[in-house]
Amino acid sequence: MLAKVALPEAFTAPAVEPARDLGTEADAELDAFFAATSAEIRHSAEAQAYYDRRADFIHMPDVATFHSAGSYYTTLAHEACHWSGHASRLDRFSRFSDRKAYAFEELIAEFGNCMLCSQLGLTPDFGQSAAYVEGWLRALKDDKRMIFKAATEAQKAADYLIDMAGGQTAGHVVAA
Repeated sequence: MLAKVALPEAFTAPAVEPARDLGTEADAELDAFFAATSAEIRHSAEAQAYYDRRADFIHMPDVATFHSAGSYYTTLAHEACHWSGHASRLDRFSRFSDRKAYAFEELIAEFGNCMLCSQLGLTPDFGQSAAYVEGWLRALKDDKRMIFKAATEAQKAADYLIDMAGGQTAGHVVAA
């Protein structure tokens, strides 16, 4: 009979808390903007937001589980920037597939999130960015031009999302 061996607490991730209903309500104008992009956005009780590249959809926890509507929509903007990279859209994933591609894609999504949020009247939440900083720094050290490449791709992502939404951003038309 084999004995169960538990890893020391330092090597185990804390259990993910189930999402709680905090009563946060959706914003109809922002919902309309993201719906107009044609991104498939799925909601469930799962507490993580992500873009599934293989199945080509964005997963979001319910808006009610966020501390504010702004947090929900800035997270959605980040995931929508990832969504824009699909082969049927900006085809970013096939063009950037080396070993640093993950850090690069996260940098694009963070920059794109900032650009898109500025157009939507939202303030990005950088709390999640800290998890990626080490990878960004390593990649930037190896490629001094990476930040400019990421900014270029991020602007394309933000522009694409605004174009897909017909130039509408949270109740007003973005000047061309």
